[in-house]
Amino acid sequence: MDGTLVDTEPYWIAVEMELAAAHGGSWDESLGTDLVGMPLQVSAAALRDRAGVRGSVEEIIELMIAGVIDRIATRGLPWRPGARELLEELRAAGVPLALVTMSWRRLTDVVLAALEPNPFTVIVTGDEVTRGKPHPEPYLRAAAELGVDPASCVAIEDSLPGLASAEASGAAVIGVQAKVPIPAAKGRSRFPSLAGITVADLRRIVAGDMDDRLPDD
Repeated sequence: MDGTLVDTEPYWIAVEMELAAAHGGSWDESLGTDLVGMPLQVSAAALRDRAGVRGSVEEIIELMIAGVIDRIATRGLPWRPGARELLEELRAAGVPLALVTMSWRRLTDVVLAALEPNPFTVIVTGDEVTRGKPHPEPYLRAAAELGVDPASCVAIEDSLPGLASAEASGAAVIGVQAKVPIPAAKGRSRFPSLAGITVADLRRIVAGDMDDRLPDD
């Protein structure tokens, strides 16, 4: 969700910086990059241990979520290029969709409220799994709830933990470059954004084609 469908990563980074400053700690770009796509439990622990934010992991998570929700309410929901269009085409084509995010349910519901109708048959959030990304559990659970083999799915991800999770599940994978560079890898398709990407493109990729539209590393 964050960074793939909606460009909320700047909101997360702003909240992390504010929390570190409010607690007399320090935040740097490497910390922000390390936390992209990670479970909120991991991010909160890192903010406590590396950025000096005081409180329990649960308390820091609540502060992070509240800060991001406040920014969505006051500044709007910035969609990634092509994301809404692809979702609409997939919905019209009758393709079952799962949203697999490490954001927690109450934040995910805020984002989904902007989608009418909601195209997702299954939603898996970070507070509903035992092991978050990069473990394959979130994607395996999504495929199971959809009633499909993971190998018949294509996963779209913008983070390294997300890519690792999806690839370990057996799904075909598209890396969409956003906050962090997406390295080339065997079998991995890569796009600069979802602009112009169609259902036909996804069908080709899940059938085994690789489509790499980013420059060589």
